[in-house]
Amino acid sequence: MKDHLLKVLAFNDEVKAVAIVATEAVSQAQKRHDTWSAATAALGRTMIGTQLLATSLKGKEKITVQVNGDGPGGKIMAEANGLGQMRGYISNPHVSLPLNEKGKLDVRGVVGTNGTITVIKDLQMKEPFSGQIPIVDGELGMDFTYYLAVSEQINGAVGVSVLVNPDESVRAAGGFMIQLLPGASEETIVEIERRISEMPLVSKLIDQQEEPIDLLNRLLGKENIKVLEELPVEFHCPCTRERFSAGLLSIGVEDLQHLIDEDHGAEIVCHFCGEKYQFSEDDLNDLITEIKSQKK
Repeated sequence: MKDHLLKVLAFNDEVKAVAIVATEAVSQAQKRHDTWSAATAALGRTMIGTQLLATSLKGKEKITVQVNGDGPGGKIMAEANGLGQMRGYISNPHVSLPLNEKGKLDVRGVVGTNGTITVIKDLQMKEPFSGQIPIVDGELGMDFTYYLAVSEQINGAVGVSVLVNPDESVRAAGGFMIQLLPGASEETIVEIERRISEMPLVSKLIDQQEEPIDLLNRLLGKENIKVLEELPVEFHCPCTRERFSAGLLSIGVEDLQHLIDEDHGAEIVCHFCGEKYQFSEDDLNDLITEIKSQKK
């Protein structure tokens, strides 16, 4: 099953909803960062939640989510855009914890229960919009739901779920976001709450080959749905050697010379995808020459 998301309106336009299958995207992150089970679940849930938030964006507009909790996972960061492209990393990828009291991967144990979640929206304008909430749960689904309510004034529900195999590979990953639009009736709200409470774990349904449309049918009722858009989803990192080269230019001649004298070159590793870029002494000398020529 290919990763993709589906956006719908439901209940005569009282509700907007999105469901996503992101197994391959989360699997890519797991392989690139060598994450262990609990860390994989925490990173995967953050990436999925970020992509769900990004469904309100257009094109290359992007959302960055920073989870800064007091758990052993450290900082978790994810980025997604309106094209369905996402990436992410976790400061400490090697966290594996006993299952929680519900027999599930202990994401709260990785994230912690004290700290903040910061959401930065880059709408390709001068200043990005930034909102911050305290971590209210640590399992992340409820935290994304709380963010919507507090920062966006949108009532709804977010569910994010990752299933990991015993060999640390990702078995299934996905989620949903339901947003109540102005004028949503009490009857509609009660019906959706009932359906959410009766719904099995999203990742288990995806493992049984359910697609986003199947998840939305369960959540909202097939007869109530009007499909708006379907979009492919992928792990994508736009990092390039040129971008890191520009970063090296910005550190100045003195620091570049120090890298030549002390390290005889430089290796830069992208946080988000783990890609390594090598810069030889000659490369660094070329950058120094470029800086000096710009000053003339």
